[in-house]
Amino acid sequence: MSRKFFIRRNLAKLMLKAFGWTTAGDPPPSGILVGAPHTSNWDWPATLALTWTSNIQPRLMVKQELFIPPFSWILKATGAVALDRKNPRETVRQLVEEAKSSDGTFHLALAAEGTRSKGTYWKSGFRRLAIETGMPISLAYVDKTTRTTGWGPTFYPSDDVKADMDIVRSFYADKVGINPELTTPPLLREEVELESGNEQPSA
Repeated sequence: MSRKFFIRRNLAKLMLKAFGWTTAGDPPPSGILVGAPHTSNWDWPATLALTWTSNIQPRLMVKQELFIPPFSWILKATGAVALDRKNPRETVRQLVEEAKSSDGTFHLALAAEGTRSKGTYWKSGFRRLAIETGMPISLAYVDKTTRTTGWGPTFYPSDDVKADMDIVRSFYADKVGINPELTTPPLLREEVELESGNEQPSA
């Protein structure tokens, strides 16, 4: 283990202990990491603590408006990538290339809810990225009830978007966000469109 990861891991453990939180589960060797419920600014340090105690430094897409000094220095040091939400394709393309050229230990963390406020749908980018890179989806969580941040199941996306999301819904069913009233339930717009017959399933 490098000195950098040793320091980060112990710093994360101290932070978790100070706030009375614990970690659980085993981290994936690589994958698209989905963190939920996303209802508070505290979700970011909780995610960092989880990944650092697991000796992982994920890439994390963060809206570019936050990349102003001194925050930009902190964000870059923690693996964040500036995302222009009006034109995200180039950032995503670069990350996909980075994932494909990695040594099998690439991690990209996403907040699939897309916002800390309560919404109607999750963003489907995590699933598209997993399909495009050939990487699995790994679920991570914060749970206010048990004061735990941890790792859940890892799975490869299939041709059945509803079946994939049923895995997600089952796992997060008993997880409570820091601000529960702001939780966006795991549902993709594609599921509703498929059910209504407005879209054909994609391979």
